[in-house]
Order: sequence, then structure tokens, then C-alpha cells
Amino acid sequence: MSNLTRFDPFPLEPMSELFQGLFRPLRGAGGEAPLADIKVDVTESDSAYTVKAELPGVDKKDIDVKIDGNLVSISAKVERNQEMKEGERVIRRERYAGAVSRAFSLASEVDESAAAAEYKDGVLSLTLPKKAASERKRLQIN
Repeated sequence: MSNLTRFDPFPLEPMSELFQGLFRPLRGAGGEAPLADIKVDVTESDSAYTVKAELPGVDKKDIDVKIDGNLVSISAKVERNQEMKEGERVIRRERYAGAVSRAFSLASEVDESAAAAEYKDGVLSLTLPKKAASERKRLQIN
């Protein structure tokens, strides 16, 4: 009969970590988890862009969205209470705290006055209407 063992992606043995973890991303000092990236989905229709950004565990008041022409910037601040009771010690801490941001540009400029944002269940939804394309004027060369 064979013995089954569970794979541990975070072994505590240094030699095992040296050889098996060569291609695994480095972890921060002290076991702190790195800040998560803001993952976004961007879709486009004829009249608008729709952006869905994952921001789990963030309060609505801590989210900041800026629009400048065709540049969209999303930033958020996450604070975690790290109270410890006497006699406790941290074995693993994976919940992140800090600030994250993401910026990207779109193909068309956005009409900031008609843009709308909604935050529900950890997902920020942005509706970004496109600006009406202005006609290009051809200059007469004298």
C-alpha cells in the first residue's frame, strides 16, 4: 500500500525551499503577503466602455477613480486591524493591507460628466461614455 502526502506550496524546510522553490515567486520578508493587483475587465460598445474591477474587502469611501481624457486611474486603500491577544502568535498572514492602484488608457476619450460608478460585492463597475468625435478640419495651405 502506498502512502499519500499532501503537497505544501509553502514548506518551512530551508533546503527544500532552496531547490524546489527556484521558480516560485519570492515571498516578502516576515511572511507578509504582497499587495494584490487590481484585476480589470474592459469591454467596449459603440457608445461607451464598461470596466469591472475586482476590489475585495475595500470600503467604498477608500476607492478613488480619476479620468483624464482617455486615461483611467483606479486606486484603493486597504487597512487591516492587526490586533493580537496575549499569548497569540502569527503563523501565516495572507490578508494584505496598504494601497493598490491601476491605470490604463482607452482608444477614445471619455466623457467625464456622464461617467458613472457603482461598487457592489467587491466589484467596481464603471460606465464610461465615449466623447462625441469632433470633425477634423483640414487647413488650407497658402
